[in-house]
Amino acid sequence: MRQVIHFAAVYVLWVRELKKLFRSPSRIIGSLMTPLLFLIFLGFGLKNMALPGTPAGTTYTVFLVPGIIGMGLLFSSTFAGLSLLMDREFGFLKEIMVAPVNRISIVIGRILGGTTTGLMQAVLILLISLIFGMRIPSVLAFFSAIIFMILIAVAFIGMGLVFAAKMKDTFGFNLIVNFVIFPLFFLSGAMYSINNLPTWLRTLSYLDPLTYGVDGMRGALLGISTFPMPLDFFVLLFFSLIMVKLGAFFFERVESA
Repeated sequence: MRQVIHFAAVYVLWVRELKKLFRSPSRIIGSLMTPLLFLIFLGFGLKNMALPGTPAGTTYTVFLVPGIIGMGLLFSSTFAGLSLLMDREFGFLKEIMVAPVNRISIVIGRILGGTTTGLMQAVLILLISLIFGMRIPSVLAFFSAIIFMILIAVAFIGMGLVFAAKMKDTFGFNLIVNFVIFPLFFLSGAMYSINNLPTWLRTLSYLDPLTYGVDGMRGALLGISTFPMPLDFFVLLFFSLIMVKLGAFFFERVESA
């Protein structure tokens, strides 16, 4: 049976996520500090590292920017699932579950809210990186990068919802998610070209959806990409759709208490 999306519920949940962000300055600062520390210390510490196959004048700091943005989106989006566990703990989840709204609308509202906050943080990192020598080549390049940021956020928010729907406590969620996202981060080529990896690790990188997000952003912002950008886009789009579908499927079966 076809489900009708309740746009009012989607809007309310979207606004709720934005209010949670703006009412907690420490959350904004905390979400920016880790990516910026990676960018500063790795960027300057390894600034003289050779980057074969990159245009002349491309510094390691600039090469690192898309990877750091991908890292920030990966962590913030996946941990967005933690809000589901918090809502269950404090009773808010039970209230929205008994509301006359189908659950797909709740899922869409959560994903839109998490995507918006994640995108805002990612754009802030990109703008701050201009201080370190990053240059945005054109308006088209900027919006192409934004598309990849959105797809990364949607994909990993969906994955976070899958984990949160199957778990009962925040401690277990943190352990499992950390166990998953760190390999995804290191395999994605966020800090180095995946061409430097041995063959067996490179094969695993091809299975990592974040690889295509980081590669797509590098292609858009730096003109450097391992894969054709359309391939990056469609692989990431496919994974995003799968994760949203799985997130909705498991959320349909989540218990409110």
